[in-house]
Amino acid sequence: MIDRNNIGFAFPGMESDLGIGATYAGLAGGIFAIGYLFLQVPGGLWAERWSAKKLIGVALIAWGIFAAATGFIQNVTQLLIVRFMIGFVEGCILPAIVLLLKRWFPLDERARANGIWMLSIPFAAMIMSPICGFILTYATWREMFWIEGAFPIIFCIIWMLCITDHPKDAKWLSEEERNYLVNAAAKEESKIATKGMSVMEALKTRNVIILIAIWFLTQTGFAGYSIWLPTMMKDLTGSSQMLVGLLTSVPWFFAMIMLTLNSRHSDKTGERRFHMIVPAVTSALCLLASTLLASSGNVTAAVIALICCGGLIQCYYGIWWAIPTTFLTADVLAVTLGVINAVGNLGGFFGPWLFGYFTTVTGSSLGGMVFLVAASIVAPLLLLFLKKDATKAPSATAVPVSKEA
Repeated sequence: MIDRNNIGFAFPGMESDLGIGATYAGLAGGIFAIGYLFLQVPGGLWAERWSAKKLIGVALIAWGIFAAATGFIQNVTQLLIVRFMIGFVEGCILPAIVLLLKRWFPLDERARANGIWMLSIPFAAMIMSPICGFILTYATWREMFWIEGAFPIIFCIIWMLCITDHPKDAKWLSEEERNYLVNAAAKEESKIATKGMSVMEALKTRNVIILIAIWFLTQTGFAGYSIWLPTMMKDLTGSSQMLVGLLTSVPWFFAMIMLTLNSRHSDKTGERRFHMIVPAVTSALCLLASTLLASSGNVTAAVIALICCGGLIQCYYGIWWAIPTTFLTADVLAVTLGVINAVGNLGGFFGPWLFGYFTTVTGSSLGGMVFLVAASIVAPLLLLFLKKDATKAPSATAVPVSKEA
């Protein structure tokens, strides 16, 4: 997350040194999502047939190398290539992670497990903001990329030492704990009615098609917000890089709290649908309110609305990644999730790019903001068209879903 979005802090320096305007800056932010497409499906296959643990380890090293390489670019073309490659190597990670979580956590704990994993996104964004602000206070944007590119390589060592692909391989678990997790996973698999379906059959089901559309629109709004948040804060407050970094970290702090509370409450009540719709729509309306308040000169209220948007924009992500695991078996889960995430993350390209484009064309961020708000509102409303069982959280001993799901 740090290496994905720290470019937002580098845009002012890049514009000065390389002559990159808002449109190209948005393109650089969005082309990450194009690279992100290519290893989603192969990554799912490798995670299932080879090793999710080793796949993520390799990706972390490559990720750090390309992230640091951003500090060496000399023109727009090189920037676009490096950003594409960062997305390319990251693309295999999500399907591998979701597969690991399915193996390790029973269904009635999975929204919380996904929520804890998803905490990494707002947590990284929260610490990224002051770190980037601090570095840019005393160094250049190039040095920022060099320093932060080392983070994933260092983390790879911890990952390889601590993680196993299956609970049965975890020597630090007791035999009773290993048997419980293995049996719970086997029982869940036996209850899923899509068992025996191929990946292509799974991709043709209504639920999967709707999930692709939802994720596309969700990522359109989220990518546009996260990439441009530092710039929006800078424009609103006119503050120093250090203060902008601190202000930008506040939405992600609240996002961590809301993500945890929302995931826990969803698992407790067994309800998924409105635990996603309510925060998503509210977040979009806060984003629109921030723009309107800024245009009227109410800077303080605009900043508060922008913070509220960030606090809610991710609080249903833990629930989101629990939904596909209720109607997809492990043999098709990773690959199908790869397709959902790959096609859906095209929104991560269009969001930043169109925001930058409309900002350039209109001379105001209002046009781009309206587009992001519309996408962010439509996305959760599509949940109403999912089959009802897919948005409920049954116990790990019962996972009912019809084959027409």
